[in-house]
Amino acid sequence: MTLYYRDDTVQVTSESIRAGGQAVRISDVTYVWHARGATTLAVRGRVLGRGVLVLLLSLPPLVALVCVVSLAWSAQDRGNWKLALVILAGCAVGALALTPFLELPLSWLDRSYERGSRVHELWVQHHGQEVMLVRTPDALRFGQIYRAVQRAVEHQGEQR
Repeated sequence: MTLYYRDDTVQVTSESIRAGGQAVRISDVTYVWHARGATTLAVRGRVLGRGVLVLLLSLPPLVALVCVVSLAWSAQDRGNWKLALVILAGCAVGALALTPFLELPLSWLDRSYERGSRVHELWVQHHGQEVMLVRTPDALRFGQIYRAVQRAVEHQGEQR
């Protein structure tokens, strides 16, 4: 027996697929497909959170740009470029010093995109009936499960 995928709720082996309290023998599976499910509140929250995070990460550079333009405009009127350049250099050094702190919110944003923005369903045709085995909003996990099921079914087809 070959183990293709396993987590807390799903196990895919060369003999069967166990998910959500159901067990389906690979030899009885005639067709495998995936579909989009109805969007859940968690998925909508993830998309909304992603938008808020992008907004929060975008605002400081935009505010800085407005401040730089305003400073340049005011320095031009007064003819005091030395003070403006000192302020700009200080802000640039401050921005570079704060750059490492962007790692955490950018990793949250990256993980949000990995998890996806849709609900995915894994279906199989088993003894002439369509059975939904897995329904998850986690795109990364779904991809791993779907590929494991494909490999198990392909391996079964080669043995026949």
